[in-house]
Amino acid sequence: MGGGWQRTKRIGAAAFRPVRGRDLSLHAAAITFYGAIAVVPVALLAIWLTALVAGAGRVRRLTSYAVRTLPDEIGAPRAVAALVEAGVGLTPWLALASLLPASLYGEGLRRAFVSVADSHVDESLVGWRGRLLLLPLLAPAPALLLSILLALPTTTGLVREGGWVGALGVVLSFLATWLVLTPVLMWVFRVVGPASPDWLSTLAVGSFTAANLSGFLHGFVLFASLPIDLGVPFGGFDAVGAGVAVLLWLYLFHVIVLAGYSATLALSRWRTRRATATATTPG
Repeated sequence: MGGGWQRTKRIGAAAFRPVRGRDLSLHAAAITFYGAIAVVPVALLAIWLTALVAGAGRVRRLTSYAVRTLPDEIGAPRAVAALVEAGVGLTPWLALASLLPASLYGEGLRRAFVSVADSHVDESLVGWRGRLLLLPLLAPAPALLLSILLALPTTTGLVREGGWVGALGVVLSFLATWLVLTPVLMWVFRVVGPASPDWLSTLAVGSFTAANLSGFLHGFVLFASLPIDLGVPFGGFDAVGAGVAVLLWLYLFHVIVLAGYSATLALSRWRTRRATATATTPG
């Protein structure tokens, strides 16, 4: 029992060694700044591409299930409905204009990952590298978003029934989000990041990080349903309080992402050392 606990502590310490002394909170806040700029353009582009593939009417119908289920305490249903309508109605010129702010998310991730990875490669174009390497994720966006949208009628229907049936709906929603986030994080950790950990490490830790993020996102929905007056600390301005709450959760989201990237690098380096030691050991 004691040996297993010590082994767990060593693994945990090794996973977070790359971020030791690098102010994880500051880097997560930096990504959050870029993410706050990029989140709406990224969502608009994903919805627009999905509407081109599946049809605007189908996207509106499928997203309506989520709109009806989301808690209204901070205005989430109205915000999501407006976002979907704007994305479906996006023109090619507006989509092109959205690419620049959307790509800023890749720049924020790359800049933070460079510090965590302690990469010695030439990063004179770190911003543009991150932007260009993130854009390919738009290609599978329709398939990834559709996989979630197609599950919405079932999951939201179960959630509205409540009880154990509602819990089953939450579990299915968690699994759908987990499966969608896993390939996204694998691309982000393996390609957008500068260190390029091996694929097995990326799959293992990326999948685990995606599971944590899926649970975290569902926790935000629960938080949004709580009867909390978010405007109290801001002189009664509810919109300001809601915006700050979203930014806070976005910040915590990126803390998890950075921790996952650090753990991926640690596992990849451990596997490399182990493979080297095995290859050099006399048979």
